[in-house]
Amino acid sequence: MILDAVRAAASRLFSPEFRSVFLKTLGLTLLALAALWFAISSLFEWLALPWIDALLPGLPAWAGLLGLIVAGIGLALGLALLIAPVTAIIAGLFLDDVADVVERTDYPGDPPGRAVPALRSLVLAVKFFGVVILGNIVALLLLLVPGINIAAFFVVNGYLLGREFFEFAAMRFRPEADAKALRRKYAGTVFLAGLVVAAFLAVPLLNLLTPLFAAALMVHLHKAVSAREPV
Repeated sequence: MILDAVRAAASRLFSPEFRSVFLKTLGLTLLALAALWFAISSLFEWLALPWIDALLPGLPAWAGLLGLIVAGIGLALGLALLIAPVTAIIAGLFLDDVADVVERTDYPGDPPGRAVPALRSLVLAVKFFGVVILGNIVALLLLLVPGINIAAFFVVNGYLLGREFFEFAAMRFRPEADAKALRRKYAGTVFLAGLVVAAFLAVPLLNLLTPLFAAALMVHLHKAVSAREPV
C-alpha cells in the first residue's frame, strides 16, 4: 500500500498537471528559506560577532575569516533543520491544490474532497510549525548520543511529517476528530509513510519538493486506507 502510494506520488511530481502548483511550491519554499538564512545570519552578526571581538581582541584577519566559514557551516546546518517546519507551513497553503490535481487525475470517479477552511488550515500549520521546531531540537540534541544520532532525525520527522500530512489529506473528506482517529488506527502505516517523506527530506535539493511529494503521497495513502474502512 505504501509502495503504491510512493510510486503514484513520485510519478506526478514533474507531470504537466502539477506544473502550476510545482512552481508555486518551489518558489515559496525557496523564498522562505532565503528569508530564514538572512534572518539567522543577521542575528548571528548582531549578537555573536561583537561578543567574539570583545572576548578575543586582536584576532588576525585569517582567524576572522575562518570563524565566518565555521559560522556559515553552522548556519547551513541550522537552516537544514528548519526545512521540515518550513515544509509544514508550505503544505498548509498548497495541500488542497495538490490534492485537487491527484483526485481529479487519479480518482476521477470518486467524489472530490472539500478544501480545509483557510483560517483553520493556517492555524494548524502554524501550530505544527512549533511542534516540528521542538521535535528537531530534540533530534539535534540526540545527535550527540552514540547509536541513535542520525536515526533520531528520521524517527522524529517521520512521525511528525507523517501525522501532519496524513491528517491534512484526511480532513478533506472527514471532520478533524475523525481524521485524527483514522490516523491513530493506522499509526504504523502512517509512520512508515512518514519515514519515506523524511528520507525524501534528507536529500539535498530534492527536499525542496517535500511539500509536493508528501501531500500527494498522503492523498494516495488516505484513499488506500479509506478503501479498507467499513462502509
